[in-house]
Amino acid sequence: MKDLGVGHRFFCMTFRAALSLIFSIAPFSLLSAAEKDWVLSYTAPATKWEQALPVGNGHLGAMVYGGIGLERIQCNEHTVWKGQPRSYANPGAVKSLPEIRQLLVAGKQKAAEDLAMREFMSEPLRQKAYQPCVDLLIETDAKETSGYQRQLDLDTAIVSSRWKSADGVTHHRETFASHPARLIVVKLSASAPASTSAKFRFETQHREHSMQVDGNTLIAKGIVEKDGVRWEARAEIIVHGGQTQHDGKSIVVSKADGIEVRLSAATNVASWKSLEADASARCQKPLSDARKQSYPQLLTSHQADHRELFRRVNIDLGRTPAADRPTDQRIAAFRKGGDPHLVGLLFQYGRYLLIGCSRDGGQPANLQGIWNDKTNPPWDSKYTCNINTQMNYWHAEPTALSECHNPLFQALAEIAESGAITAREHYGAPGWVLHHNFDLWRGTAPINHANHGIWVSGGSWLVLHLWEHYLHTGDTEFLRRVWPIMRGSAEFFLHFLIPDPKTGQLISGPSHSPEQGGLVMGPAMDHQITRSLFRACAQAARTLDTDAEFAAKLEKTATKIAPDRIGKHGQLQEWLEDKDNPRNKHRHVSHLWAAYPGSTLRCRAEIVRISRR
Repeated sequence: MKDLGVGHRFFCMTFRAALSLIFSIAPFSLLSAAEKDWVLSYTAPATKWEQALPVGNGHLGAMVYGGIGLERIQCNEHTVWKGQPRSYANPGAVKSLPEIRQLLVAGKQKAAEDLAMREFMSEPLRQKAYQPCVDLLIETDAKETSGYQRQLDLDTAIVSSRWKSADGVTHHRETFASHPARLIVVKLSASAPASTSAKFRFETQHREHSMQVDGNTLIAKGIVEKDGVRWEARAEIIVHGGQTQHDGKSIVVSKADGIEVRLSAATNVASWKSLEADASARCQKPLSDARKQSYPQLLTSHQADHRELFRRVNIDLGRTPAADRPTDQRIAAFRKGGDPHLVGLLFQYGRYLLIGCSRDGGQPANLQGIWNDKTNPPWDSKYTCNINTQMNYWHAEPTALSECHNPLFQALAEIAESGAITAREHYGAPGWVLHHNFDLWRGTAPINHANHGIWVSGGSWLVLHLWEHYLHTGDTEFLRRVWPIMRGSAEFFLHFLIPDPKTGQLISGPSHSPEQGGLVMGPAMDHQITRSLFRACAQAARTLDTDAEFAAKLEKTATKIAPDRIGKHGQLQEWLEDKDNPRNKHRHVSHLWAAYPGSTLRCRAEIVRISRR
């Protein structure tokens, strides 16, 4: 790891760190001023996207490079996606289900996968990708400079850069993403009057687009794909002193005392089922609403909103002089020890990212949160829910960010609706199901390839997040609202599980063990999640004093699911068959779900007891 960027792997690492350090959290107000210094700092501008610094408000995200002669602020809007509303379910796929199961039971995995590819997969086979929106470019004639500093203050949620020009004037920029205002705000200032000059323009990677200037506002409009998402971005330039001119596509400001930029973006996505919204009206509204507010007012409301979440939790692992060095240098030296504060910084960075990318009214955090600079991003920057989406939210409850869970819960309500179609068409089952991926259009059918796309536990694992939210908050009204979602997932699995011809125990299948082994019957991870789902739903039903007969059936069925087994190498088996390879170095150990994030396997003695029933 070279820097604290927002690439997919690091994004997940920050959240994993957040969970592993829960034991050390303490109220923010109890710590000294020095230990409130949660800042990522650098002595040079970013030269690539992963080095830029993120801001976000759940609707808009931006990566700020901190350039001097050319500042790039790469912007995302949470509903700019490829594709359009559609069902991914394959009508009549259920007809091939019995034969697929028979082939797998007979050990004919390749034949089962071939049949599934022909008859059982999603239509179309792949889901759609999250997209970038626009880049705001700020050009200056700065050349010789000194004393450059760039930082992200996690407590203020501001990215700033500062340097001194050859004439001795100090220049300063700061950028934040306001959730209350639904804007990205940029301020340019200098230590001397009439010293701020810049050219402002938009760029976009979308081929179908237009650029124009209307008074003091840059306007960009575009289409992602034909008959798909339409987007609009506006940057309102507010100049204090100086002179302003434009050439139709850019705005040039000369010798100003200061400049503010207020950036808004929106699309025609009314919901996952509709493209009937007015992108232009939605884009203009936040700018119109903010015209009554000064920069200090926007900043104050932004910081109050952010700190109400961020300052709920802090962590004190100790602070050494190493914490005063630039962040990239600290990371390079970390393996030598002596910088416990960097671990605390990583913990808080994970919380900062979730606050920035998952807020009420927005989409849930995707594979890269809300930040993406590519039209073909890794894994489409969508929602991979065989661990990644769940990992994004592991720390929402234990680190006091319950509200940041809400976008995921809203998506689950929508997924339950689309997943009911998939359950019916692919399995002839009641309830609903989600496989290992979904996108903005709430695709729930198995995608990509049968050897990994047919995995039925994505939704049931996410349902356990609903239960965890209740356990942390004790909010019975919330539990009552989401009970139909939980019940629907359990209903599906009551129908889906079938007896193992060899043992009579209930098994899952067709499915697989993420992310290896191909299509099988009875992977351990499925059984672990399903048992936990049934027991959580039974407890929820008792808590709500409802569906007593259904709850009893769930508890009884949970005891009939094939248990975890110990294999010939003393290992926890990943599959029904004792076929694990002790030399397997694969990064996924899906069958350890029961140990974490599940909690049903507590020690070796317990594993042996369960496996020998």
